[in-house]
Amino acid sequence: MTQFHDAVRDRLIRYAKVDTQSAAGSDSVPTTMKQFDLARMLRAELEEIGAADVWLDEKYCVVYGKLPANNGGRGKPLGLVAHMDTAPDASGTDVKPWVLENYQGQDIVLNSEKNIVMPVSEFPNLKNYIGQDLVLTDGTTLLGGDDKASIAAIMTMAEYLLKHPEIPHGDISLAFTPDEEVGGLAKDLDLERFGSPTAYTLDGDYLGYYEDETFNASSAFITITGRSVHTGTAKGIMINAVDIGGEFMSLLPALEKPQYTDGREGFFHVMRFAGECEHAELALIVRDHSAVEFANREAYLHKVTKQLNRKYGAGTVTLNIVPTYRSMKEIVDQVPYLVEYLVQAIRDCGVEPKQLAFRGGTDGSALSHRGLPCPNLSAGYENAHSRFEYVPVQSMEKNVEILLRLAEIFAAAE
Repeated sequence: MTQFHDAVRDRLIRYAKVDTQSAAGSDSVPTTMKQFDLARMLRAELEEIGAADVWLDEKYCVVYGKLPANNGGRGKPLGLVAHMDTAPDASGTDVKPWVLENYQGQDIVLNSEKNIVMPVSEFPNLKNYIGQDLVLTDGTTLLGGDDKASIAAIMTMAEYLLKHPEIPHGDISLAFTPDEEVGGLAKDLDLERFGSPTAYTLDGDYLGYYEDETFNASSAFITITGRSVHTGTAKGIMINAVDIGGEFMSLLPALEKPQYTDGREGFFHVMRFAGECEHAELALIVRDHSAVEFANREAYLHKVTKQLNRKYGAGTVTLNIVPTYRSMKEIVDQVPYLVEYLVQAIRDCGVEPKQLAFRGGTDGSALSHRGLPCPNLSAGYENAHSRFEYVPVQSMEKNVEILLRLAEIFAAAE
């Protein structure tokens, strides 16, 4: 147990109890007003520990703070970003976090009253945390370690440096953002106010993993216009939009779906299909790590659309592709010290760094393409977005150490 154990544990528990679940499809900014509850808590906490330039954007729900350089302005500035919202996949209301100390590898009873158990046979990663302290839920909600474990580590690092001004560091910019889980991707982060030319997000599982590459991603919306007539006289006249929607899906590569792919393999994923004879709609997501293959996937959707329109008539099928995010890699590769310093910090703290081509996106994906190169350090949570989510306290402790070492490396950089 290090000096950070109780601080990160208590912070995560405190933050987890605040419902910050975001909402897909909401037109409000942020998508749920309850995210302001944690934002105001973090603003107050930053002010209490003595951070500078603390500000809450009351329009966009972004919290800013800074640790001014105390080393005469030498080195490079460091930026850290984490998101405040939790995913809509499981309830975030009335979270009841608790701590199982010195876990010994057994199945974990989350809720005896409701007979909710997390069996090791189904969650084998539990075996990696024998002897550690696990922050868990009562099995009825998610925990919110994604991404509140990161916020706990960042705030603990900031408090430690502010209490120890004898430790030299450069400017350290902090930001906490809303709506990452529903595609917000830090779109309202004011880069000028943030103040750092580069940054790291902390958002991902397993301690020690880092990401400098994510998927390229788009959403595709297909609308099909059919023609309905009485089924008794339909021959040669009816155009069934439901059938055409099924045909569109049948033309997608059968094995290029999320359930059949891993690693760097891309996919098409049909998220929604609804319709009737005269009108049908499909919603897909398109993903690939390779920019070339990603472009080919989008081109293939256009090809299928043209093929069906030739068959059923012009305008029967319309396709709208909406970009979601792009891989950070081409941007991050232009600033090679970001990954070099991160790998050094992880290794210096006794953890073997592991690079992951992330099968998803982070705020850093979008921020990189907005001009803020931003690789990702994992937060250390497990089973995110589910009732079986947990966070090893020791993972958060280690992330505090990694952040402190990163600040030290940045401060000494030329």
